[in-house]
Amino acid sequence: MKSLEPYDSGRKILVEHCQKISITSYIKQAKSKLKNTLITADLEMDNKIIGLMPSKTAFGGIRYWFKCPVCEMRIGVLFIHPLNRKVGCKKCLNLDYRSRRYKGMIENSVVAKQTSNLP
Repeated sequence: MKSLEPYDSGRKILVEHCQKISITSYIKQAKSKLKNTLITADLEMDNKIIGLMPSKTAFGGIRYWFKCPVCEMRIGVLFIHPLNRKVGCKKCLNLDYRSRRYKGMIENSVVAKQTSNLP
């Protein structure tokens, strides 16, 4: 922004003389403030307070993680166990994916059938 001189009072004011406020920079600031507010607020799941842990990224940014209430490791996804309502990570709650659980069973049964048909 160029400063105005006393003898510029009769001239037309140019864009360069004004302070610029763009909608994109305003929205960036608002998003940043909202993000900071959300991160500093306490997150509560099933009456347990879940903490957040920051880590630095390769290009100087910050990535946030949940802090597992059981093992206190940083984790991207937390679960609520359907039976005992405990909150924790997949490892602490001893959870597994359906596709992983049945994959070996199906492959083993196919191999068993193929070997039993051999002469």
